[in-house]
Amino acid sequence: MTDKPKIVVLDGYTLNPGDQSWEELKSIGECEIHDRTSPDEVLSRSGGAPILLTNKTILDRNIIEALPDLRYIGVMATGYNVVDFEAANERRIPVTNVPEYATESVVQMVFALLLEMTQHVGHHSETVRNGQWAASPDFCYWDKPLIELSGLTIGIVGYGRIGRAVAEVALAFGMKVLVYDIEPAISFEKNITFVDPDDVFEKSDIVSLHCPLTSESQGIVNAKQLALMKRTAFLINTGRGPLVNEHDLAEALNSEKIAGAGLDVLSVEPPCPDNPLINAKNCFITPHIAWATLEARKRLMKVVVENIRAFLSSEPVNVVNDFR
Repeated sequence: MTDKPKIVVLDGYTLNPGDQSWEELKSIGECEIHDRTSPDEVLSRSGGAPILLTNKTILDRNIIEALPDLRYIGVMATGYNVVDFEAANERRIPVTNVPEYATESVVQMVFALLLEMTQHVGHHSETVRNGQWAASPDFCYWDKPLIELSGLTIGIVGYGRIGRAVAEVALAFGMKVLVYDIEPAISFEKNITFVDPDDVFEKSDIVSLHCPLTSESQGIVNAKQLALMKRTAFLINTGRGPLVNEHDLAEALNSEKIAGAGLDVLSVEPPCPDNPLINAKNCFITPHIAWATLEARKRLMKVVVENIRAFLSSEPVNVVNDFR
């Protein structure tokens, strides 16, 4: 490999829509940066590049096998299911990701969604704009229930970095915390209890999903689990869309089996117009932006560059496959 390898960024827009600089990356090699790359453009754009960077552009077996110069795949995200690991391993190509960069921002979104569902800030602001406060006979009003978080129980599914950080903030609000994780543990921290999966749905006022997407966790929220939840309970998903059976959740919301849902992710992104959750009752959906604060994206950019430098120094870090 030359001192200045060719680096192709297949879909850089969401990382850097113009408020950051690519200069550090460009200092490493000859950079070709694309905002987006369609499936039929991947091969033509990737040819001759030893280093490929992708966020959501899929690099499947056919692509990997068709790129003889490819030596490194960097995923500009924490999730890395866009890469065919088996094909990369066979070619001894390391695949790296960027862990941890968005923990604080995702936690912030969890509580933004929760507070919107319990305090209805957006709704009440809109009523003021529409003249309802000016016409009110009283100094204040509310037309949706206002719910205090202190004393409520939040159930956290998945107790990794983000799940733990959510628990810390929940405790600061005076909440109790139940946790279900595939690797159960004993907690000696006040108000945190590890429970079985059914218990986390049955006993929680809020259930927040933070587990990785695997064959075991796909559809972990379904009609059976939703039926266990309190009618006053809320579901929050800032993890992965396929953790939730969307038809089951829409039915639970529309029949008022649960009180609401706050979702930053869906099973297909962008969603199909007929996704049943888009028009479901009390369903608040944001367009996968929990990770996207400028501060988080700056950390992401920094680690993307550091990962490549480490690879070029023959000491790769943040490797997520068994490529050797």
